Amino acid sequence: MKPIRLMAGFFTVGIWTLLSRVMGFVRDIMIAAFLGTGPVAEAFLIAFSLPNLFRRFFAEGAFNMAFVPMFSKKLEADEGAQKFAQDAFVALAAILTAFTVIGVIVMPVLVTMMASGYIGSERFDLAVYFGRIAFPYILFISLAALLSGVLNATGRFAAAAAAPVLLNIIFITAILLAVIFGQDGPGEIGSALAYAVPVAGVAQMAMVWVAAKRAGYALHPGWPKFTPELKRLAMIAAPAALAGGVLQINLLVGRQVASFFDGAVAWLNYADRLYQLPLGVVGIAIGVVLLPDLSRRLRAGDDNGGRDAFNRACEFCLALTVPAAAALLAIPDALVSTLFERGAFTAEDTAATALAVAIYGLGLPAFVMQKTLQPLYFAREDTKRPFYFAVAAMFLNAGLAVGLSPIIGFTAAAVGTTVTGWAMALLLWVGSRNMGNAARFDARLIRRVWRICTAAAAMGLLLWLIPPLPLPRGIELCVLVTVGIVSYFGIGHLIGAFRLSEFRSALRR
Repeated sequence: MKPIRLMAGFFTVGIWTLLSRVMGFVRDIMIAAFLGTGPVAEAFLIAFSLPNLFRRFFAEGAFNMAFVPMFSKKLEADEGAQKFAQDAFVALAAILTAFTVIGVIVMPVLVTMMASGYIGSERFDLAVYFGRIAFPYILFISLAALLSGVLNATGRFAAAAAAPVLLNIIFITAILLAVIFGQDGPGEIGSALAYAVPVAGVAQMAMVWVAAKRAGYALHPGWPKFTPELKRLAMIAAPAALAGGVLQINLLVGRQVASFFDGAVAWLNYADRLYQLPLGVVGIAIGVVLLPDLSRRLRAGDDNGGRDAFNRACEFCLALTVPAAAALLAIPDALVSTLFERGAFTAEDTAATALAVAIYGLGLPAFVMQKTLQPLYFAREDTKRPFYFAVAAMFLNAGLAVGLSPIIGFTAAAVGTTVTGWAMALLLWVGSRNMGNAARFDARLIRRVWRICTAAAAMGLLLWLIPPLPLPRGIELCVLVTVGIVSYFGIGHLIGAFRLSEFRSALRR
């Protein structure tokens, strides 16, 4: 077996994801400045969230969680991986073409499902209009996700990780062009962003298709043939699809709760962008790299290698996300005000968004740990138990978000997400106890976890104790970030939470 270089893969995906997230911040800073948290902003955010919701359901969720392990094992055993990928590509394209047409037709129903609080206001009509323009994105980005799965299974991570950068570049370009041509009103900016969505989907699909072709997997459109292998893929994907559907219901519940509070959809969206930065850089990198590696190791009978890969993934994610969570708790106001408070985004918006950021920060380590625990199941083609866990989490989230909203307002959606994240991580961990040695925590991880938490707590306390500095906001935030990085890595190295040389060697690879 030609091994996947795990840490090098983490850093490849992580660095490109970091660039995408940074560009995403630039995009959101511009959206916040031009649209603030007004009706056009809230309408566009709902419209854009619809294809992304179903994308996670079809592509990055159910389909790829079933496809990647099967493809990886065929690749390892040299059992017709090319034909399997081609058949899956054609079948997914056929299903999503029909789904896209239906989605555009019933867009008012989809918007109602996502944000019934918009009914009777201009936000509803705008969301339907923007949604019909943006919805075809699901077809292109889902096919791009399948192609990315092919690349990741072969150990080629760069192109798939770089593709999301195109989305943010195209969004930023659309806003700039609208301004240059004098179309800088909220409605014009909103329309420009909506049209940019499917354009970005085509660009992302083209980028990974070219990379897959160069890797020897030139997948083409065709007439779908439901082979026995595709039927097996569907049977494995079905529970994952149900689990994905349950997780998306959690998102729907949060959006529904927020839609009844003016500005709350936008507040939660901007807060989501902040905690998604470390989650994307670390969590997505782990999920992308660990799943094909575990699948191939299990196919080869390498349990010890699988255990080491799982433990190093856990160690890597905790070492980078626990301090990020501490920072989100310690300085949320500084982060939000520096990044978003300008133009139409007010100080009141900053206060509301910062509160949501702190709540999401409490759940960040759990969100990332899910990314390391789920591959234990999917690599074994076990998609049923994650579905059962997701159902339990769904009821917990709905109860918290809906039940607490009359008491604590829009933050109930964030509280539900965070508590559910920890519950889901716990269920996944408990459920993995019967998977043998490959799913066990090793002595090195156990020894380092509490030290990582100690270093992160010390850093968070230090940031919280620093008084407001008489500096411009951007410079003040740079100072705080620098203090946080130096203190965390310095303390962590001294108390043995990690060795700085481990990060340097991974970067060199």
